[in-house]
Amino acid sequence: MNTDSDFTPSAVTSPPGRVAIVGAGRIGTALASALADASIEVEGPLGRDIQPSEDADAVLLCVPDAQIAVAAAALPARAGRLAGHCSAATTLAPLSGHEAFSLHPLMTVTDQGASFAGATAAVAGTTQRALAAARTLATALGMHPVHVADEDRAAYHAAASIASNFLVTLEGAAERMAASAGIEREQLVALVRASVENWAAAGAPAALTGPIARGDEQTVRRQRDAVAERSPEDLELFDVLAAATRRLAATRIQVPA
Repeated sequence: MNTDSDFTPSAVTSPPGRVAIVGAGRIGTALASALADASIEVEGPLGRDIQPSEDADAVLLCVPDAQIAVAAAALPARAGRLAGHCSAATTLAPLSGHEAFSLHPLMTVTDQGASFAGATAAVAGTTQRALAAARTLATALGMHPVHVADEDRAAYHAAASIASNFLVTLEGAAERMAASAGIEREQLVALVRASVENWAAAGAPAALTGPIARGDEQTVRRQRDAVAERSPEDLELFDVLAAATRRLAATRIQVPA
């Protein structure tokens, strides 16, 4: 993965003048709004059966991964027009026939939208011009572009899913156990935020606290018994996470004080 400073200068020094967004789901709607707020002329978000206008300088396909190739094939190739997608795991191969780029915001997008400013954006391009266009679009949205190579896309996306999706799954399990003890979700929030901030500042080994980090296996056994009794569907998850946390704790011992 390369940082923004690794990009070769290109003839493209500003974002495309007009960007057509194809796909009116969460990401397409959020990107259309954010681009407009960044003073970029936006067309859409368009339905997948609607062709962008001829004067669009770039077309960004915000469709499910399995539909990217279909949408790209339906898009007439035009000299000078770029075609892109916003998938994390997909390479540029489905955009074959177009001067292509990808732009994936490393940010969760809900029905309420998203703020992209300050986030990382994974970018790629089949030409230096396309790569530079992806970079300048990301920068216009306040994001920090990094180049992710095709062979690294799946690993990059796995990291994103672990950091975001799996974290939410874990907090769902915590919420269920807390509810069984009369504790509401909001009362866990300060702990979660502090844990994430500690991880961000110092990394996982240094941020780890709790009974496993202390070697207090008696307490861990009591926790496991409580999970088995009150949320048995989460017991397997608890066991896997406890084992992974023990491995992390072992590396923590080796971290200099």
